Amino acid sequence: MVIVQLRYSFRVYPSAGQRLALGRAFGCVRVVFNDALRVREAARCAGLPFVAFGELSRQLTVAKKTPERAWLAEVSSVVLQQSLRDLDIAYRNFFDGLKGKRPRMGAPGFKSRKDTRQAIRFTANAGWKVTAGGKLRLPKVGDLAVKWSRSLPSSPSTVTVIKDSAGRYFASFVVETEPGTLPDTGSAVGIDRSAGKTGTRHGTARRNRNPPEAPTGDHRQADGKLRPLRRRGCQGVSASLNRVRMSRVSTSSSAGAPVARRRSCCPKTRATAAPARRSGSGTPSWVRIRVASRS
Repeated sequence: MVIVQLRYSFRVYPSAGQRLALGRAFGCVRVVFNDALRVREAARCAGLPFVAFGELSRQLTVAKKTPERAWLAEVSSVVLQQSLRDLDIAYRNFFDGLKGKRPRMGAPGFKSRKDTRQAIRFTANAGWKVTAGGKLRLPKVGDLAVKWSRSLPSSPSTVTVIKDSAGRYFASFVVETEPGTLPDTGSAVGIDRSAGKTGTRHGTARRNRNPPEAPTGDHRQADGKLRPLRRRGCQGVSASLNRVRMSRVSTSSSAGAPVARRRSCCPKTRATAAPARRSGSGTPSWVRIRVASRS
């Protein structure tokens, strides 16, 4: 029996507090990875043997009890152990590339908080589960709302929470299932042997049956007339930069002249009209002016 592993990804929507908890977990995983990488690089520079996974795990347990790394206990210990596993896998791939077992790749590098992708992985012994209400319950994070687009074929073994560069969160489940065969549809595919290439499907052959028409004599004549014009345009002298600047200045000044005139006359109108709104008798001055002009 052949068993294959499939990965199903779904969008999750954590709350504000859950986003803080996930950000704390992302940071702790990154620190553990960088600390372990630093220990192995220091051993390599000093000429010491390669530090094994068990020694790194023991140093992690000791670091949790120190004041400098006491905050590592605020997240699940499973994600920290999986970070060490990721470092082991990176070193294994690097060494296999040097031996020719796989394509070469660079040595593991330090992670940064500015990376576009951050992830934490929970295995089965972490105590996570999918609740009856369809939420993803993670230790020391809470119940995450999941947008289920399809059902899982079997019980998942691990789940990875991913945050991408756009700030979106995803839950990626790994499930084990048997490879299935597609159902027989009963439809047939026709082959047109009169096409240029044998074995071309009927739809493709129909599209290639009418190739584009070759240019006629009129097109050649028009192209012959345009060819010297294109050559002349390529050989022309480009405009001077100073000329372009002067044209921009003149255009902007001519376009802004009416606006300047309007701005200069508007304040004068307001200043002269404001005192003349009322006279001592309570009658507007423009009424008395019109009456005087008629008489």
